[in-house]
Amino acid sequence: MKQCKILLALAATTLLQACSGGDEAPNAAADPVTTSAASVFIISPVNGETVTSPVTVEFGISGYALAPAGTYEEGTGHHHLILDAELPPLDAPIPSSENYLHFGKGQTSAELELEPGEHTLQLLLGDGNHVPHSTALISDPIVITVVEETVE
Repeated sequence: MKQCKILLALAATTLLQACSGGDEAPNAAADPVTTSAASVFIISPVNGETVTSPVTVEFGISGYALAPAGTYEEGTGHHHLILDAELPPLDAPIPSSENYLHFGKGQTSAELELEPGEHTLQLLLGDGNHVPHSTALISDPIVITVVEETVE
């Protein structure tokens, strides 16, 4: 059942990406009306999972379409991964640092080199200017534990 939900989410994301064409409007308001069904989420790893580095993190989105930074269309945005940090202010551009990773090309996954230990991951969708939407799309945070790979 869980695999079906993941496949449905991936299919919906692909369909939304395929249907999200249009003209860019650099001066247009980049703050679409959020539907209650819109969400971002981490597909993998799952909360509580123990993994080895590098860690592949897969991003999910529903109710919005992915679009690269600089795209100013309603109902679009791109992922920002928050790593071991608090949410940034939701009324300003999302910082760019080792704790606030930008995926402005519309990427849906990332491979992270993480030190052994516990890490918190959370997604935040940003508009064309890297600013969260007025009704911010934020995933639930997950906690993973990274362990060193054992050689047998």
